[in-house]
Amino acid sequence: MGEEMWLDEALYKYSGKDYYPFHMPGHKREFCPETLKNPYKVDITEIDGFDNLHHAEGILLESQRRAASLYGAFESWYLVNGSTAGILSAVSACTSRGGEILMARNCHKAAYHAAYLRGLKTNYLFPQADRAVGLNGGISPEDVTDMLEKHSGIQAVLITSPTYDGVVSDVKKIAEAAHAYHVPLIVDEAHGAHFPFSGAFPVSALACGADVVIHSLHKTLPSLTQTALLHRNSERVSADKLRRFLGIFQSSSPSYLFMAGMDACLRLMQGEGRMLFDAYTKRLGCCRERLAGLKNLHLLRKGEITGLGFVYDLDESKMVVSTANTSIDGAKLHEILLERYHLQMEMAASRYVIALTSVMDTEKGFARLEQALLEIDRELEGAGGTEACQCLKSSKESASGEARKSLESGRESASGEARKSLGSGRESAPGRAGLYFENMRGYISGEACTAIAEAVEGVQEEIDLEGSEGRISSEYAYLYPPGIPFLVPGERISSHILDQLRIWKQQGLDIQGLSDYTLKKIHVLKR
Repeated sequence: MGEEMWLDEALYKYSGKDYYPFHMPGHKREFCPETLKNPYKVDITEIDGFDNLHHAEGILLESQRRAASLYGAFESWYLVNGSTAGILSAVSACTSRGGEILMARNCHKAAYHAAYLRGLKTNYLFPQADRAVGLNGGISPEDVTDMLEKHSGIQAVLITSPTYDGVVSDVKKIAEAAHAYHVPLIVDEAHGAHFPFSGAFPVSALACGADVVIHSLHKTLPSLTQTALLHRNSERVSADKLRRFLGIFQSSSPSYLFMAGMDACLRLMQGEGRMLFDAYTKRLGCCRERLAGLKNLHLLRKGEITGLGFVYDLDESKMVVSTANTSIDGAKLHEILLERYHLQMEMAASRYVIALTSVMDTEKGFARLEQALLEIDRELEGAGGTEACQCLKSSKESASGEARKSLESGRESASGEARKSLGSGRESAPGRAGLYFENMRGYISGEACTAIAEAVEGVQEEIDLEGSEGRISSEYAYLYPPGIPFLVPGERISSHILDQLRIWKQQGLDIQGLSDYTLKKIHVLKR
């Protein structure tokens, strides 16, 4: 048995190494206010003079009012349980128990948990999906109108914009569509807390008519993990109901360190935000310009994706590096960057990795990323005979049968039928991105047979995952990050879903949601 390692010791040891964080939190271990350098010295509870988050009347009320003013919202609340608490509260405040919601199928798992807790009937908006690289596109405003016309009981619309990959939908038109039916729009803008601070990034949902917006400060701004904001942005949503559900879904002992950290972050943005973002966007732009020379790997650019698949805009602070035209997959690129270059990416998918950048990223950090990607790209020249490519090939060859065929199906879809006609519903992107969008419904291919709550709470049995085709799942399955369910309780398990899970497992991606961590068993509704 190895030497016992305590978490605090492990973190301290890790902090002394040279691993660079191209991942959240957005402070990148570079920002620490002088006032918070000794966290234990300022960690308190609700003592006299320091207010109470759940009944804010003093210093916390003023702090949250400053947040609302900075973001241009009607009212803002601190979230110490992350954006998850904001999504749970927003959905609960906008729907009645047993009601209906219209939500994007690529929402975070917290949205599904909210639907479960409220016993909601879920009607889905399916974004376009690219099969070649594996990106989700945007949400069609016309689809919102169509669904609201067909389902008169819908009480709220919920979308995620930007997505984990930085894809932004046309929130203004979606808001107009929702409001035409007197329905509020909730936008999970967790990954867009930085949008209002620079014209280099997309316009925030707050300026596009969304009624409730959730921001994760910790994702892209210098704030501690777990810190976020919930904004009420119109009178269509009850402030009293939001407060009530925040009192349910947030801790009754909120961390003053978290709240002080949020206040310090927003003070920095208010005072120095423009200067910091000007410098950051220059660093980011220079890095992107130098990486435009990649010949095998490919850095996704705004100009080659906007206008396709209902993609309205792209947040280029997310550096999405595609491996679709190489002999390696996203998991292998992630591994090479980590092990050889000590660069920790935000996430790996089947055919891309994401480097999450923020205003706190340094010139040196960007330079390390540039050097690493350019070196790897040179090694990928030719027939893929480099050590890196050979190493990946062996892992791909371990995939067998149908799973291996499915692994290549995404690339095959970028040729042949996908190239024939845009009239077929697929759209191609210019340049070398090789993006071909089609409706995500065919990609998920999980038929919704019953409500989430009924599937989770119904009589279940545990069976072999391999023999589960055709059965109704009582569990989720998703990659984490990003935590978007590929399979939802109440959906019928298809052969495509099983193939995709095999591929992800063979690629070493982190599949979560199933109670059996070995991914051999799954709980389904008993027949």
